[in-house]
Amino acid sequence: MLILILLPAAFLLPSGAVAGEIIGGQEAQPHFRPYMAYLKIQREEKKRVCGGFLVSKNFVLTAAHCKGDNITVILGAHDITKQEQSRQVIRVRRAYPHQDYDNKPHNNDIMLLKLEHNAHLNEYVSPIPLPMAHQQMRPGTVCSVAGWGRTSAHNNLSSDTLRDPDLIYHDYNPSTMMCVGDPEMGRSSFKGDSGGPLVCQQTAQGIFSWGSEEGTPPAVYTRVSTFILWIQKTMRMLQP
Repeated sequence: MLILILLPAAFLLPSGAVAGEIIGGQEAQPHFRPYMAYLKIQREEKKRVCGGFLVSKNFVLTAAHCKGDNITVILGAHDITKQEQSRQVIRVRRAYPHQDYDNKPHNNDIMLLKLEHNAHLNEYVSPIPLPMAHQQMRPGTVCSVAGWGRTSAHNNLSSDTLRDPDLIYHDYNPSTMMCVGDPEMGRSSFKGDSGGPLVCQQTAQGIFSWGSEEGTPPAVYTRVSTFILWIQKTMRMLQP
């Protein structure tokens, strides 16, 4: 795994930022992260991909900027190019981005996806716990990220297999954002990894939101603990 350093709040991102791939990652252990979701998104005539993560048998959490007209979720995948027996393909019945999402600068970049039917939970597909409301992580906590996004800022190649680095956490914005990544180590989430989880102490503490257009760290993550009450309320509202 790769080690990344999350920077203090005083650190400023380079000018020019893009909505977020794993730069400098290595292939993850197959099915070690059974909560990971691969999102195939169509918006008008354009297609894109994002990451996400299963938080219950019929809900996936991702970034609000991953919204589209049609979204298909693939669960239980490792190599996204192969028809693995472990994978489950489920269409999204309804996408519910946060009502206060602001595209610039990606404030409240969080979205719940209600699946058309429940996922079959097993060793390859299972939800990840969420943090307690307003939980704060200690600086220096070791965290990890994973995704199928681009592996270099110098080409348009994405990764067929799930990749992951480890991260160390420092505060960036105490209300809705976290700033993650050490510029000297050159490892970061990047394009195509948007919506993927920042996992600390086996809970999903962040959602990859955006970073520099060169793919250099740090990157910015939505702070999940700020939105726990919104997540709970929205899931209750969307249940049949």
